Amino acid sequence: MTKRGSKTGKSADLGDIFFRSAWEANYARYLNWLVSIGEIQSWEYEPDEFEFKGIKRGTRFYLPDFKILTNSNHYEYHEIKGWMDAKSKTKIKRMRKYYPDVKLIVIDKDAYRALAKDVKGFIPNWE
Repeated sequence: MTKRGSKTGKSADLGDIFFRSAWEANYARYLNWLVSIGEIQSWEYEPDEFEFKGIKRGTRFYLPDFKILTNSNHYEYHEIKGWMDAKSKTKIKRMRKYYPDVKLIVIDKDAYRALAKDVKGFIPNWE
């Protein structure tokens, strides 16, 4: 049994990118729309992995979902998190501790559902 929003794969409208969930693919569509209206410059999917040096056990690396280049030429990372398990909480907590200057925005299920409600009617191929 798969969780809702957990469909993985590639979508023709998103090129050759393999997304781990339908929510991530939809968020990519949303980011494409933001680029098209000039709200952000660009985005990438999972380009950077962060290491938590000195950690011997447990979560030692973190790969945020999206890297966004804002119009003010700053980068920020967005994480789509429909289900917050203990490992995910640890990654996010460690990210904030080890990389305090890196902006990380977590889009949880409530934020995602609110976004979907607002934009799914006009963004093509929303799943």
